[in-house]
Amino acid sequence: MRDLAGKVAVITGAASGIGLALSRRLGADGMRVMMADVEEPALAAAARSLAAEGIETATAVTDVSDAESVDALARATLERFGAMHVVCNNAGVAGGGLAWQVPLPTWNWIVGVNLFGIVHGIRSFVPHLVAQGEGHVVNTASVAGLLAGPWMSPYNATKAAAVAVTESLYHELAAIESGLDPAIIATAVRDAIVGDRFWILTHPELNDAVLRRYSGAVEGRNPQPPSLA
Repeated sequence: MRDLAGKVAVITGAASGIGLALSRRLGADGMRVMMADVEEPALAAAARSLAAEGIETATAVTDVSDAESVDALARATLERFGAMHVVCNNAGVAGGGLAWQVPLPTWNWIVGVNLFGIVHGIRSFVPHLVAQGEGHVVNTASVAGLLAGPWMSPYNATKAAAVAVTESLYHELAAIESGLDPAIIATAVRDAIVGDRFWILTHPELNDAVLRRYSGAVEGRNPQPPSLA
């Protein structure tokens, strides 16, 4: 996405920190910003500060750990701006302690916000981005998603999951963009029916990767990252 002016950004955790900075930065490029946060007074104050800078904003009090709340955010964005183009699943919380001592409510809270906040954002917004043929998703993780230190097990786990979900989404959206013409798929299916063939592999460039995966399973090798090489 080259030109941001006039487009719409949706940012969770927008009342402070990275979320507020994203709102200000994207707004400065001419984007209209839907700011979402669970903290209503802080959200209102943040929106006022951006409006004073000439940035067009709207707000929605949102609990990203609740699927319906995020669905409502998507509806509010469409009602206010008519579209969304950049979705920043940014809301996050932290907490920790010794892994065997962290209370379950703390686990549930951190997983609910840091992981399911992203899951809910993807489910609520990505179908709209795909339908309009344009959009970008930003999921805020952390170096903790790549390097897990002590005393932060819940946080580390959710950030590692955020990286994995985001990487999967990246590949899925790329597959949509490079999807085959349905007529080609239909012909391949027809040929398989006539030829009494069970497998229909429509992307021969992936055949070597498939072979490596299943030969590795038979030979007892550990899984390797997917690769076309």
